[in-house]
Amino acid sequence: MASAKTFYSVTEKLRDILLDDVNVNTVTYGDITKVATHKTTIYPLSHFVVNSVQVQDNVFIINISLACMDIIDQTNISPKDHFNGNDNQMDIFNTQLAVISRAILLLRRAAASDAGFKIIGEPTMQQFNHRFEDVVAGWDVTFDLMVVQDMSIC
Repeated sequence: MASAKTFYSVTEKLRDILLDDVNVNTVTYGDITKVATHKTTIYPLSHFVVNSVQVQDNVFIINISLACMDIIDQTNISPKDHFNGNDNQMDIFNTQLAVISRAILLLRRAAASDAGFKIIGEPTMQQFNHRFEDVVAGWDVTFDLMVVQDMSIC
């Protein structure tokens, strides 16, 4: 597994990037079922988890899943615009896609500034809706981050 410093540097960097986004209210980590998703004050929410770590010579390949979401607000008024419907899902998809895209871009910029890590490949986002106790919509992405090991074998 990744050394503590490497693990913390990756998770803290991603947390800080997400918290700096005006379209994120809360960032959580770990088992999503342990997050109080029924509390509406936590939204918009970004949640991530480290799925696995591969050790390759002097680097770790850290697989991370990130979900960015917000609560769907639906009105009882019949929609005049059937394309957008009578809720804010389109707004959520637009805003939370921007959150994930910005996070990926900033991780790439951090890598370019020699932070010791880089995203491998091109992450693909998947849309979701009507998830959890509070009905939410947003985007999921899973990506690999290559991180230079900071531990010594001496």
